[in-house]
Amino acid sequence: MANFYKDNDDLRWYVEKGIDWDRLIELTERRFVDEDGPADVAEAKAFYEDILTMVGEFVATEIAPHAAEIDEEGVRLEEGEVVFPPRLQRIFDQIRDLELHGLTVPRELGGMNAPMLVYFLNSEVMGRADVSVMAHHGFHGGIAMAMLIFSIREGTTTIDRETGRILETRFGDAIREIVRGEAWGCMDITEPDAGSDMAALRAKGEQDEDGNWFVTGEKIFITSGHGKYHFVIARTEEAGDPDDPMAGLAGLSFFLVPTYADRPDGTRERVVEISRLEEKMGHHGSATCGLVFERAPAMLVGERGEGFKYMLTLMNNARVGVGFECLGLCEASLRKAREYAAERGSMGKSIDRHEMIADMLDEMEADVVAIRAMAVAAAVHEELAQKLQLALDHYGAMSDEERREAKRELARHKREARRITPLLKYFGAEKAVELSRRCIQIHGGNGYINEYGAEKLMRDAMVMPIYEGTSQIQSLMAMKDALGLILKDPRRFVRKAAQAQWRALSARDPLERRVAKLQGLSYGVQRQLVLRTAGDKARGLQGKPITDWPDAFLKNWNPKRDFAFAMLHAERLTKILTDVVVAELLLEQAEKDPARRPLLERHLERAELRCEGLQREIGQAGERLLAKLGRLGPGRVADAAE
Repeated sequence: MANFYKDNDDLRWYVEKGIDWDRLIELTERRFVDEDGPADVAEAKAFYEDILTMVGEFVATEIAPHAAEIDEEGVRLEEGEVVFPPRLQRIFDQIRDLELHGLTVPRELGGMNAPMLVYFLNSEVMGRADVSVMAHHGFHGGIAMAMLIFSIREGTTTIDRETGRILETRFGDAIREIVRGEAWGCMDITEPDAGSDMAALRAKGEQDEDGNWFVTGEKIFITSGHGKYHFVIARTEEAGDPDDPMAGLAGLSFFLVPTYADRPDGTRERVVEISRLEEKMGHHGSATCGLVFERAPAMLVGERGEGFKYMLTLMNNARVGVGFECLGLCEASLRKAREYAAERGSMGKSIDRHEMIADMLDEMEADVVAIRAMAVAAAVHEELAQKLQLALDHYGAMSDEERREAKRELARHKREARRITPLLKYFGAEKAVELSRRCIQIHGGNGYINEYGAEKLMRDAMVMPIYEGTSQIQSLMAMKDALGLILKDPRRFVRKAAQAQWRALSARDPLERRVAKLQGLSYGVQRQLVLRTAGDKARGLQGKPITDWPDAFLKNWNPKRDFAFAMLHAERLTKILTDVVVAELLLEQAEKDPARRPLLERHLERAELRCEGLQREIGQAGERLLAKLGRLGPGRVADAAE
């Protein structure tokens, strides 16, 4: 019988060999104090594998065969409510019966207490079958866990410090409702004329004289927006002028808004209107809604003015989830292309034996391996960081030394999660489009026909570089973090660059030397961008008294002008950083398992040439365009004119 987990050797390698389960399970199971939980790591891991096997069979037999039907039927808006067609509703009834909505929720709240990593691995498998089903499913357990995390953060959850069990939590009833499959939630951020520019959000949160909160405004492009529980970001602080900090992100607050109540007679009372259901290029099995809030009763989450902080927590986890969603779609594109190429004959042989097609398939395979390496790493680091923070703050007896070590470990996982997540979202999304496009090309004319399913993959892929933060936003984040670390601690950067240069010459393993050389190239590009940025800034010091130099150089940065060169090349830098991270991860795997060495060799074969080309582009391009935009630093305008 078909099974999307069992037939995936690379995915199974991570579960069986590649993931360090011990630490993750220890933190998830809170040192095995729960009598209803597994007795040890081996039992927990066996349970996770059983879940993955079950889900792999379910999606292969109950979702994938009906992907075309789901795409064709879509969803409908009838009398103000979103309606699923029978097939899609039956799938979600089955998901509910499998109790997957509570997969990661603690047992005391009705869930299975599995790690988020298991949910993410399931997301790849489900995304391979149909990404719209996976996207909607993600707004069940994902929102339930967000409720718990936010309640813990704001101090409205009581935890037994000895066992780590949840004794009481603010949103407990809503979490249990979601776990039972009776409701789900979503996050409401985007507004008309306010997409990536969150400072432009205009939805308002207002408090009456009795302390009750209400939200008024419009939200658009809300995935699964017909759900009951909405996390909404809205403006609560009035700004005096555009320079007032409250005019921007500091004036935003975070709310949980129940958008309807079901009456005992089966009718529904809505307090938030679904204004429209978007007709989309793809993701037809997922509802994308417009919403209108008219003084909708709301619950403030955390403190007023903390909206952006809470939103980032949601977005970071969502971006990891999208990475796995992209991975599933890329896996589907690769397999569909490979299977067709193996069967399609041309000029006396199957087309997968033709050199150009073989090269395309080989690169597609390398890309899927790269995305999976980053996805698993990002998920592990993000989850360990969250659970270490939870253990440090709320439960578990630790000695002083254990606490110091946990804090060091926490800092490392936070740093790595922040480094990898935007690269995963960027690379996974861009490759979802590229691989689905190649799948169509390999199918030839048949790829343009609905019957073969290749064009559906591309339609579903096109949103990936847009939602949960565009590819360009991910690139800006990656660039600003990379260059910011250099400006913050230049000595550390110089030391790491020197170490990479030394390993490129002295490492005994030739693959390690090649990875170190790639790291050195990346450090060189980052150094070039920083020096260019600093050089432009330094040119502006001419004519200023030396006493004014510290303020002029270290303060008063104008991002639009001073970082213009780096922003222009942010995507190129992101591609280099991605190739380096993948090389580092595959090298680490190869050092533990020699069977992974060919994967690293294949990655380096292409990455080395890509990065060298990108390095030249950064060094030689951009002056003309920056001059046209009026973004050249002081002293460079005349140079460009000449």
